[in-house]
Amino acid sequence: MMRVAGLIVAACLLSGCLNATGVQKSAEEIARDQAKTVVNDVVESRLPGVNVSAATDCIIDNASLSEVFSIAKASVTGPDEATVSTILDIAKRPDTAKCLVSATLALL
Repeated sequence: MMRVAGLIVAACLLSGCLNATGVQKSAEEIARDQAKTVVNDVVESRLPGVNVSAATDCIIDNASLSEVFSIAKASVTGPDEATVSTILDIAKRPDTAKCLVSATLALL
């Protein structure tokens, strides 16, 4: 966990953590962005028929910071069963489920 945070901070320092507008991003923002790519892939493959973008946002928004960093690590190493399990566990949480229902209703 600390190693992942260290790698993200190091990458941030080397890259300047600039987004498209030239504004610096925090390590947490970078980790959240990286974690979203992993969650998108897992949701797409494991939860067919679900609005991937909305589900990803709900999952990331209901993950702890340590879970976000853990998931973000998989953007480099590739998701393993522990990563998938973490994502699916977050998806089962009551607040995540409420978010998913709200997001689905908003589409209707």
